Amino acid sequence: MELGVHGLNAKATMGPAETLWLARRAEALGYTSWWAGEHVVLPSPRTADSPMEPTDPILDPLVHLTYVAAVTERIELGTGILILPQRNPVVLAKQAASLDVLSGGRLLLGVAAGYLEPEMTAVGVDMAGRGARTDEYLDAMTALWTHGAPAYQGRHVSFAKVDAHPRPVRPDGVRVVVGGHSPAAFHRAVSRGHGWFGNGTYDELVTHLAGLRRAATEVERPARLGRLEITFMQLGPVEVDADAARRYADVGVDRLLVYPLPFEDPAEVTRFVERHADLPR
Repeated sequence: MELGVHGLNAKATMGPAETLWLARRAEALGYTSWWAGEHVVLPSPRTADSPMEPTDPILDPLVHLTYVAAVTERIELGTGILILPQRNPVVLAKQAASLDVLSGGRLLLGVAAGYLEPEMTAVGVDMAGRGARTDEYLDAMTALWTHGAPAYQGRHVSFAKVDAHPRPVRPDGVRVVVGGHSPAAFHRAVSRGHGWFGNGTYDELVTHLAGLRRAATEVERPARLGRLEITFMQLGPVEVDADAARRYADVGVDRLLVYPLPFEDPAEVTRFVERHADLPR
């Protein structure tokens, strides 16, 4: 099991000096991945399902990860997660391929369908159709990354007689990690993702893994995707002890992410990252 760190593109740790220090420190400590979350806008006033205050600052994950790529050498760069229906898939395919090339193939494009209605409405996306849009966007981006003559025809995106270069470093495209805990998300991860991204408690993880196993019997997994990798972030509590880390490894977690809430003091975040670097793997 590998260790990653999540969420430091927000609040007190988002500045250039803090990002430079923490990213290099995490890499030196042996963390193998660095993950950035996303919210383009947030409900104001805050609603019960919103994870942040509307005035909490959070950087665009692709911009943030491009900066991290420039100041590190080995650590993988994950979006955890990017809200795919809010993006133009043709533009995103170019952005993701660009970051993948500049970072030497380090990008892990974590995506999900999203859940905050005010955020979807603000960017002109129908909340009810976000799942179908997510599936189409993934297929369209894959075509742009992997097909000799890219073309796609769908309800939400269509193109033909175009091409886009540079292509991602790997011939099967940017590595896609699908987030979510619903049956639809499990199906999407199995059929379209190199990996799955989840969060919650250990008991919730066990339930989610069972859902992924069921999905694997219900939808076909393309051979190009290989084995489904499991990325998981513990929530409640955010502190992860050695016994918990061993349990995650035992049930098949490939990447365990630590989440140093509440991000109010960069020095405390540094101590959190240092404290968790010695977790069993």
